[in-house]
Amino acid sequence: MKKIVPFKKDILLESNIAEITSISLEHTLKVQENNIISGNFIISGEYRMSDSSTSTDSFNFELPCNINLDERYVLDYVQLDIDDFYYEVVNSNILQVNIDVLIDKLDEKAPKQMILNEIKMPSAEMPILEEENDNMNRIDLQLENKVESESRCVEEEDMDPVTSIFDSFNENLETYKTYKVYIVREGDTLDMIMQKYSVSREELEMYNDLSEICLGDKIIVPDFIDAKN
Repeated sequence: MKKIVPFKKDILLESNIAEITSISLEHTLKVQENNIISGNFIISGEYRMSDSSTSTDSFNFELPCNINLDERYVLDYVQLDIDDFYYEVVNSNILQVNIDVLIDKLDEKAPKQMILNEIKMPSAEMPILEEENDNMNRIDLQLENKVESESRCVEEEDMDPVTSIFDSFNENLETYKTYKVYIVREGDTLDMIMQKYSVSREELEMYNDLSEICLGDKIIVPDFIDAKN
């Protein structure tokens, strides 16, 4: 089972932003006790304060993230990843980041089995009066209604969405991903970008439409980092 949980945050920079020249995303999300996923998003990069400026300023922010999952979910084998990451410059000095967290291999606990009391039916040798027969039919009907009602409750409960609270990483995994956003400049080619970041075309196509790249396009570049180092 997969769940995607969105995260949105406005970051206030110290000066005006004319252009974001580079930006990257890392995360330290981990599964904690009591079905909680928590950690930080690390946003860093560089920007120019004016169109005429040739120098850039850098920024680095850690954004805390907490996700509370319902107790019926099992997180023993869960894997965390970033499904999507994009940003927008708002009001000249506010950088708005949008991150979609992918929770993969999420399992649900099996519902408790409903145990019905056994009803002792009369033996074949004993005659069944009409009144007794009517009573048995009423008991059967009550039991059917009870089973149907309880089954419906279980189905409705299973359909409840994941509860998430905000204001891809597994302890068993050896690597996690860093995401960079490369802005296409004049003279850039796809081969140059692939060589610069040591990525393949297949890896880039997982996050980008590479049918045509133009000046100013933003390309998401995934990077695998050894989490043990």
